[in-house]
Amino acid sequence: MLIKCDMKILIVTFSLFLTNGFVKTAEIDNKLLKCLVCRSTVKEIEEELAKIDPSREIEIGNYRLDAQGNAIHKKIPLAQSEVHISDILDNICEKMSDYVRATYKSNGQLTILNLMSPSGSMNPEMSKVDIIQDGDLNKSLKYYCEGIVEEFEDSMISLFIRKENDIKEQLCTNVSKLCNSTDLNEDDEDNEENDINEEHYEL
Repeated sequence: MLIKCDMKILIVTFSLFLTNGFVKTAEIDNKLLKCLVCRSTVKEIEEELAKIDPSREIEIGNYRLDAQGNAIHKKIPLAQSEVHISDILDNICEKMSDYVRATYKSNGQLTILNLMSPSGSMNPEMSKVDIIQDGDLNKSLKYYCEGIVEEFEDSMISLFIRKENDIKEQLCTNVSKLCNSTDLNEDDEDNEENDINEEHYEL
């Protein structure tokens, strides 16, 4: 599976090189890069949870007993199940294998974005960016993702269980301190629904 992902990146990246070329040099602030990875990771989790049928429920129990001495069970939406969310977190960083670092041609903004669209075709945003050459095939993005999930897993699960608003902001800015709200591009935040697996900052 990993080999297939790497081959897909190589093929798509090579085709983009032929049409777009690479950014030869780019000074990247690793803290900003981690911020972008954090926000993209949250977005990927949200998309995985959105695939779940809202009517699907799971039964959970606790140590409380009813008047007859039976354990009390209740049902909750599967998308708010701690176990299910934890399972998603176990594999979510594999998604980063499909991401690349790039800068927008129009304004030089740093971005990380998925090479592929949800439909399986090339992300149309790719025509608007120059890919930043990366000798490790962007494995650092997956590495950062894994570090974020490991360190903040409990907070992530709690936020998704409670279905908090703007989890990106809460986790990546308020909890992890990886992002600075003053650095966010407000115009892009307002149009986030039209973005395809991308986060960006001004480089």
